[in-house]
Amino acid sequence: MTKEEYSMFNLENTIVSEEILDNEFVCNLDACKGACCIDGDAGAPLEESETEILVDIYARVKPYLREEGVKVIESEGAFVKGDDGEWETPLINKEECAYVIYSEKGIAKCGIEEAYNQGAIQWKKPLSCHLYPVRIKEYKSFTAVNYHKWQICDAACTLGMELSVPIYVFVKDALIRKFGSSWYAELESVAKKKKAKE
Repeated sequence: MTKEEYSMFNLENTIVSEEILDNEFVCNLDACKGACCIDGDAGAPLEESETEILVDIYARVKPYLREEGVKVIESEGAFVKGDDGEWETPLINKEECAYVIYSEKGIAKCGIEEAYNQGAIQWKKPLSCHLYPVRIKEYKSFTAVNYHKWQICDAACTLGMELSVPIYVFVKDALIRKFGSSWYAELESVAKKKKAKE
C-alpha cells in the first residue's frame, strides 16, 4: 500500500494517518548515532510559539552547547526561516542542528534536552523532535498527523518490530503534549478497535 493509498481518520480537529497505528518504531541510537539531528538540509521545524521560547531559554541552554553551535546561534539567531518559509533551528555548515551535542560514544544528542534533564530549563525540546517520526502540518481547519519515513531510521523500525511498539505508543508523551490526554485516549480507542477487527 502506497502512502497515497493509506487510510486516514478524523479525530477531533485532526486527520490522522493509520500508518502511526500500523507501523512500529523505537529509536535505536546505538545504530543510528542520532543521525536525524545531523542529516538533512534543514533544521528542526518550529512552531511560532517555540521561537520565543528558544530566545528566552538560550542563556540557560548555552552552557550545554558546543562552541560551534554557540557561534552559529549568536550569528544567525536562536531560530531561522527555512527555504520553505517556515521557522526552524539553525544549522552548522548546513548540516547538523546548532543545538546538537555529542555523547562519549559519539551519539548526537539535543543540548536543549540535556539542559532540561539537568533541571536548567522546563522545556524539553522542539515539539517536532519530540514527535519524530510523526510529523504534523497545520491547515486552516484541521491538523494533519502523518508518519515520516526516513531511511536513516530503518534500525528504529526493526527495533520497534522486535519490541512490538507501535509508533503512536512510542511518541505517546509528545502526542499528549501537542493534543492533550483526552485526544490520545481517543487515539488509543481507535487503535484497539482496529486491532480487534484484524
